[in-house]
Amino acid sequence: MELLHMNAAELSGTIKSGAVSVEEAVTCYRDRIAGTEAKIGAFLTIEDMQLEQRINEVQKGIRGGRYTGPLAGVPLAVKDNICTKGLRTTCASKMLENFIPTYHATVIERLEAAGMIVLGKTNMDEFAMGSTTETSAFQTTRNPWNEEYVPGGSSGGSCAAVAAGEVPLALGSDTGGSVRQPAAYCGVAGLKPTYGRISRYGLIAYASSMDQIGPVGRTAAECRALYECIAGFDEKDAATAKRQVQKTFGDGKNVTTEERLERIKGMRFAVPGEYFGEGTGTEVREAVEKAAALLAQNGAVVEEICLPMTEYAVAAYYIIACAEASSNLSRFDGVKYGYRTKEAENLHELYKKSRSEGFGEEVKRRIMLGAFALSEGYYDAYYLKALKVRRLIKEEFDKVFSSYDCILSPTAPSTAPKSGTSLSNPLQMYLGDADTVAVNLAGLPAISVPCGFDKAGLPIGLQFIGNSFCEDTLFAAAEGYEELRGVFPAAWNTAADKKTQEASDIESVRFAEEV
Repeated sequence: MELLHMNAAELSGTIKSGAVSVEEAVTCYRDRIAGTEAKIGAFLTIEDMQLEQRINEVQKGIRGGRYTGPLAGVPLAVKDNICTKGLRTTCASKMLENFIPTYHATVIERLEAAGMIVLGKTNMDEFAMGSTTETSAFQTTRNPWNEEYVPGGSSGGSCAAVAAGEVPLALGSDTGGSVRQPAAYCGVAGLKPTYGRISRYGLIAYASSMDQIGPVGRTAAECRALYECIAGFDEKDAATAKRQVQKTFGDGKNVTTEERLERIKGMRFAVPGEYFGEGTGTEVREAVEKAAALLAQNGAVVEEICLPMTEYAVAAYYIIACAEASSNLSRFDGVKYGYRTKEAENLHELYKKSRSEGFGEEVKRRIMLGAFALSEGYYDAYYLKALKVRRLIKEEFDKVFSSYDCILSPTAPSTAPKSGTSLSNPLQMYLGDADTVAVNLAGLPAISVPCGFDKAGLPIGLQFIGNSFCEDTLFAAAEGYEELRGVFPAAWNTAADKKTQEASDIESVRFAEEV
């Protein structure tokens, strides 16, 4: 089997068996990146300086029995707001254009301890503020299914890289849907874990009470394998929970189709009517309804419910997120690190010009919104009220999970929009997060997996929402659905992949007709 077509566990097994070397696997994906990046633009920085040393270290570690885990030897990409020692970390902002961290984020340390190899840092919306990866200060990332469309955001680079076959796995961050929404747009799987399940140490903050690092893979099973490598308590992050990480099926090799299907029998799924409102596209609604019916036909209980607080989620999210962002980004002042203007005559001008020139329009918009919400005279009317709504949303979810195992919904109200159509209307872009932000407000885990295509051939995402620290149940539901759905087609983009593209197109049509 060609290396690019192997899932992450298969690739690791092949490397550990000695059939291929770590260098051969990395070279295969490096060649893939070289052949597709001109079209996709998923990467901001490619690792070169430390790569050879890391390859040798991992190869030696595998042979010596140091690296034995399910992902040993597997290359991956990392979103550019996660600190990597000695490797540029920019947050896709002019403010941090030349910032090179002196330490690894905890998740990077854990990936390296598992024998994985970072190939580079992926593009994103600036400081994770955006839904299209178009607010990046450096480049635009394109959707591998159709280059005229956006990959979503803010983790658009990570999701596009996986969808294009440039890496088998990637890390993103999710503050209001920033892993799940681009995963839906790009036809891959993406997990937002329970708040406090994965360390945020080394993640450059946007909204600290909602930020979470999450894995991206071709399937839910691959997301689970990566999640199990990085989840768990971290002394460097006081918000992480001292709770054991469920590893029911270990590395996934011992999981049979029958076991996955058996786990969803009798599982109770709630389908909120509010997630199928006026803004939800007909094709999205039909695809999710078919997925729910498929689960019901195979032994699951699927019932419609009401979540009345859903309509307030977007407003509450943007007030809280912008307020936290205005505080978190105040550290970028042109003094300690980051961009510094060359035209300042005094300290006040230094602050003002450094921030005005270093931040992009969307970041400045959200800083101003946050500062306004926290200002005297408006704190009670906006920020405090948003916090109260947040608590009500959490209580509403708690009530649902007293009777159900998972909630089913669309990941996004529509499929990917065309490039250049979203930034002209920020409010419309914010409303596109309607199906994802409530999860972050409540601190819950959720995963997006593809469930079909629209008429333009763009993927549609299905979202599974679980109770706090119930990732095991969430993975069981998503993996069971994937077994029922069948293999989802891959997106290919180079001339060298012409035959694979033709086969994928045929499979896409067949899949769309069946699902």
